Amino acid sequence: MRRLSFSIIGVIAAAAIAIGINMFADARLANVQLDLTQGHLYTLSPGTRQILAGLKEPVTLRLFYSRQLGSTVPAYGTYADHVREMLRDYASISGGKVRLEFYDPEPFSDTEDRAMAYGLQGVPLDQGGSQIYFGLAGTNLEDDERTIPFFQAERERFLEYDLTKLVYELSNPKRPVIGVMSSLPLDGDPRTMMMTQGRGPGGQPYASSVLLRQTNTVKTVPTDAQVIDPDIQVLLVAEAQNLSPATLYAIDQFVMRGGKLMAMVDPWSEAMAATPSPTGMPPEDTHADLKTLFDAWGIQFDPTKVVGDLTGAWRVRAGNSDRVQAVNYVAWFNIRDGINHDDPATADLQQVTVASAGAIAKAPNASIDFTPLLTSSDRSGLVPVDEVKMPDPAKVLAGFKPEGGPRVIAARVHGVLKSAFSGPPPLQGDQKRPEGFPAYKAQTDGPANMVVVADSDILVDRFWVRVADFFGQQTATPFSDNGPFVANLIGTLAGSDALIGLRSRGDTNRPFTLVAEMQGDAEARFRQTQQALQQHLDETEKQLRTLRSGGGEGGDKAKPDAVITPEQRAAIDAARQDVLATRQKLRAVQLELNRDISHLETEMRVFTIVLVPALLTVLAIGMGIVQRRRRARTRS
Repeated sequence: MRRLSFSIIGVIAAAAIAIGINMFADARLANVQLDLTQGHLYTLSPGTRQILAGLKEPVTLRLFYSRQLGSTVPAYGTYADHVREMLRDYASISGGKVRLEFYDPEPFSDTEDRAMAYGLQGVPLDQGGSQIYFGLAGTNLEDDERTIPFFQAERERFLEYDLTKLVYELSNPKRPVIGVMSSLPLDGDPRTMMMTQGRGPGGQPYASSVLLRQTNTVKTVPTDAQVIDPDIQVLLVAEAQNLSPATLYAIDQFVMRGGKLMAMVDPWSEAMAATPSPTGMPPEDTHADLKTLFDAWGIQFDPTKVVGDLTGAWRVRAGNSDRVQAVNYVAWFNIRDGINHDDPATADLQQVTVASAGAIAKAPNASIDFTPLLTSSDRSGLVPVDEVKMPDPAKVLAGFKPEGGPRVIAARVHGVLKSAFSGPPPLQGDQKRPEGFPAYKAQTDGPANMVVVADSDILVDRFWVRVADFFGQQTATPFSDNGPFVANLIGTLAGSDALIGLRSRGDTNRPFTLVAEMQGDAEARFRQTQQALQQHLDETEKQLRTLRSGGGEGGDKAKPDAVITPEQRAAIDAARQDVLATRQKLRAVQLELNRDISHLETEMRVFTIVLVPALLTVLAIGMGIVQRRRRARTRS
C-alpha cells in the first residue's frame, strides 16, 4: 500500500514538474529559437532586425489567407505557417511597431471585398468560381500601401526579403537617389515591344531595374551627359558605350566630390549582342570599359579576354542540326564558392550568374584597397573574346585550358583617388559648357568608395530570373541572386546599412558538387578527342565526295563525264572504311563518356541507398550482441 502511495505521489509530482516547465517555457522562452540549419535559413538577417528596431511609426500588416487553400494543397498550409511565424517575429522585434492582422477571406464576404480592394490576387481553386487568397497588405499612418499580391511557393526562399522590403518602403518615404547611365534598355525597349505586339515579355523593363526602383529613386543619366545631378548619391554606369571625354570628366568629378560609383564594364555584352542594330545586323563589338578612369585609379581590365570556368558552367544545347547535344558552356557560369561572405552586401548571397564576364585586378603599385566580391574558381581560365561572339560551345570547351587560378569579376575599391584629368577637356566644335558644369578637382578629399563589376549581363533577366505568366500577371521567379547582388551593393554605397542584411534564404536543393566537377572534367577530355575525330571525319567525307564525282585525291575538280579508275575505286573504298571506322570511334567516345557518368551515378546510388542502411544495420546488430553479452554476464 505504501509503495502504491509513493507511486501515485511520484506520478503527480512528475506531472506537476512537467506542467510547471511548460508554463515557464511559455512565459519566458516563447521567443527563444534555435536554428541548426546550414546557412541559418530561419534566422532573421541583421538588416531586418535593424530596420524593425529602428521603426519610428507603426506599420500595419494584414495577412489574407484562405484556409481552404491549406486544406486542399497542404504545401501551402505549411508555407502559411512559415509566413505567420515570421510575421510574429517581426512584431516581436519591432517592439509593437509592427501590428498584425489575420483574415480568412471566405467567398463573397466583406473580407474578400477588402482583399480585392487592396489589390491582392485571387486564384480560382475549382470550377465553382470561388477564389482563394494568400497575400499581404501593409499600410502606414500616412495611408501608403504596399502589397504582396500572392505568396508563390517558388519564392518562399525569398520570404524575408519580400517582407522586409515591404516594411522598409512603408517606413522610409524618402529614398536614396540613384543615377543610372547605360546603353542597355534597362527600363524597357519600345521598339521590341512594338515588334512583339504584346506577345511575350520582349521589351519589358529588366527585373533588376524594377527591383532597384522598389527601394530607390532612380534618375536616368544620358550617356552624353556633362553634368551629374547633385541630388544623385550613387551613380550606376552599366555597359555605357563610347563615352565622350566630357562625360568621362563628369563621372570623374562626381567621384572626386564624394559621389559613390558602381561601374559595370564588359568585354562582350550578351544583351547588346542580342539587340539588333538599326540596320538589322548584330553588332560586331559590344564591349564597354572606362579605361581612362581605371588607368588613373589603379584598376586593370582587359576587354579582349573573357573568363571561362568549368565549375558551375551552364549546360547549353550545341551542335549541328544532325547532332544536337548538351555541352558545358564555360563562358556562362554560376558563382557559389567565389562569393565574398565577409562583405556585408554579399554575405548572405547563395549564387550569382555571370555571362562572358571579364576579369579585373589591382594595378601594380596602386594605393587603393581592392576587395574581391565575386571570384571564379581554380578551374577557370581566359578565352579570347572573338570565340564568344558567335560561339560553338563544344569547340570552346575542347580548347579551354583552366590555368592561372581564380579571377576577380567584381570588387570593392576604397582609397584616395586622383583625377584622370588635368582639367576640363577642351570643347569640340560648337559645344558649350552646360549650366552646373563641375569645376576641376584634382583628387578626393577622403577615401572614395566604389564597386567595379566586369560583367553587365548580371543585370539581364535570362541570367537570373524566369519570367512566367501567373493567371494573366507577369511574375519573375529568381534562380540566382543577381538582383539582390546589385541592389545590396547600391544600398551599401548609398549609406543605407540597414538594407545590407536583406537576403534570400538558402536553397534546400544541395547539388552534388563533386559529381558535377568529375563529370565536367571527364566531358572536357572527351570533347577534345571528339573534336579531333569529327574534324578527321569531315575531311574524309569531303575527300570521299570528291572521289565519287570523279575528282582526284589532290583536290582536282570533278568532270561530269569522268570515268572512275580502279585506283580511284580503291581510294573510295578506303575512304568509306575510314569514315565507318571514325564513326565507330566517335560512338565509342560518346559511349565511354556516358558509361563513366552512369557508373558514377550508380556508385552514388549504391552508397546512399544500400551502403548507408547496411552500415546502420551492422551497427545495430553489433550493439544488440554487446548488450546481450552484458546481460549474460550479469545473470552469471
